[in-house]
Amino acid sequence: MGNSDEQMTDGSNEQNNSRTLSTVENAAPQKLPYPKRVFFIIGNEFCERFNFYGMKAILVLYFKNKLGYSDKNATVVYHMFEMFVYFMCIFGGILSDVCFGKFNTILYLSIVYSIGSVIVSIGSIPVIDFSPEIALYIGLTFIALGSGGIKPCVSSFGGDQFKMPEQAAQIATFFSLFYFSINAGSLISTTITPILRADVHCFDDNDCFPLAFGVPAILMVVSLVFFIIGKSSYTYAKTAEENMIIRMFKCITNAISTKYRERSTNPRENLLDYSIDKYGAQLVSETRVMLKILLLYLPLPFFWSLFDQQGSRW
Repeated sequence: MGNSDEQMTDGSNEQNNSRTLSTVENAAPQKLPYPKRVFFIIGNEFCERFNFYGMKAILVLYFKNKLGYSDKNATVVYHMFEMFVYFMCIFGGILSDVCFGKFNTILYLSIVYSIGSVIVSIGSIPVIDFSPEIALYIGLTFIALGSGGIKPCVSSFGGDQFKMPEQAAQIATFFSLFYFSINAGSLISTTITPILRADVHCFDDNDCFPLAFGVPAILMVVSLVFFIIGKSSYTYAKTAEENMIIRMFKCITNAISTKYRERSTNPRENLLDYSIDKYGAQLVSETRVMLKILLLYLPLPFFWSLFDQQGSRW
């Protein structure tokens, strides 16, 4: 009887263990909590966009009304500044991938960005014995370097805070909020900044460019504070050994040089095939796809050149 009872008990335990394991295996995966730290990144983006679009909204007016630029010269300088900003995106991405990582790139260039915004604001104060034109050019250079440099890093750094694929739905929500913060910052700043310029009088002038530039500059400093607050809680992705743009550029240049040497002795079907031996089939395939995508983007400069006229001549 004792043995029989032990056997029955053992059998019952095995069945219970089997049911428990089956329940665990069939249970839905535990939902990961939403990473609250991303709201520091969203707040940072809102303040940074407020600064950038608020400053741009009155920039051409400052060139014409305070520095005496003609419509043509003000437009040229404005669009050179815009071009410099977006060209710096490549520079920021390379720095992030191969040197500092996303967090440090955003941090360092945001400091540069903040300094530039403060210089523009202080330089517009008429009682300061310093050339407002020189101050503006120095400030805009710093702003272009900072704004363009952090642009490719902030959204991807926010994406790093999520674990994929478990948080696919949550990361979609984040990017919706992130894009909303961009548009909210630009809408509010382009509404408020011109009012601060035109309706406030300071330094015996009928307008107040120092205040109109100063409020966005303060928001840029606030954006930097927002970003730093979350430092201890962020998830940091590993820095790449080499930037992908640089690798693809090397792949293309190697294909051109190799074809020049081997086109008669070892001809290949396509140009990029000449780089397979050195860079591998995968990178060659990815480079070929990238070039096809770039072909689709060729008409976009026409759109953006018209779109950005809103800040200069329209």
